[in-house]
Amino acid sequence: MSEFFAEFTQQTFLQYAVLTGILVSIACGVIGSYVVTRRITYIAGAIAHSVLAGMGAARYFQTVYHWEWLHPLYGALVAALISAIIIGLVSLGAKQREDTVIGAVWAIGMAIGILFIFKTPGYNEDLMSYLFGNILMVSSDELWLIAGLDAVVVVIGLLFYKQFLAVCFDEEFARLRGISVEFYYLLLLCLTAITVVLLVTVVGIVMVIALITLPAAVAGMFSKRLWQMMVLSTLFTILFTTGGLALSYGPNLPAGATTIVLAGAVYLAVAIGSRIFRTRHP
Repeated sequence: MSEFFAEFTQQTFLQYAVLTGILVSIACGVIGSYVVTRRITYIAGAIAHSVLAGMGAARYFQTVYHWEWLHPLYGALVAALISAIIIGLVSLGAKQREDTVIGAVWAIGMAIGILFIFKTPGYNEDLMSYLFGNILMVSSDELWLIAGLDAVVVVIGLLFYKQFLAVCFDEEFARLRGISVEFYYLLLLCLTAITVVLLVTVVGIVMVIALITLPAAVAGMFSKRLWQMMVLSTLFTILFTTGGLALSYGPNLPAGATTIVLAGAVYLAVAIGSRIFRTRHP
């Protein structure tokens, strides 16, 4: 860890990595709180795994047809939004088939991505790294893209705070108040999709669900209001991403996996500690 802090002021890529973690943490804190409260973790998981289709397609067209402007994150964003809308519409229109559609989107997205990767000439090491995160490889262009998406998520997430709050806690009450539950539910899923794309750069497709849910779950144990949960979740996510970077840098471990292990350890410690406390102080 000391090696990380010693080189942080000298290495630009470490500064980009920390800044990326902070930016992503803000979106994750806001949307992760909604996801945990609304209990749509599995939907977020399906969206996360479906982005491989967009990334694979983007890399294929970039390599085969020389579309140099088509960054994998652009493809990921399109795939994530399409998946969110499909799942959302089916969830609203046919609830009995929701689990099946979530599983189908999850599997089909991954399968399409693998097919595109297989057909793309050359070894796509940089694309495969998105499976497990590549926060140390974030470029200045990607940082600007992440900042822009982060701003969109945070502004919309906070602008419609009351509407999302009503939709997450009591749909019937929201309808009685004249709130379009269907619209705000789809909007929330789209914001979740954008957040997933942001998190892919930090911990990868495989571990996105953990970073969306664990900080929010820990924050929920110390919060009584949703906005408090968002603030604490953001702070915890910053702690986990920065701590994961620092802990992994010296031993040369995967930063994404280290971040999730740290988040999981804190979650388990807090959950067990709070249970023991309640047992001793009923």
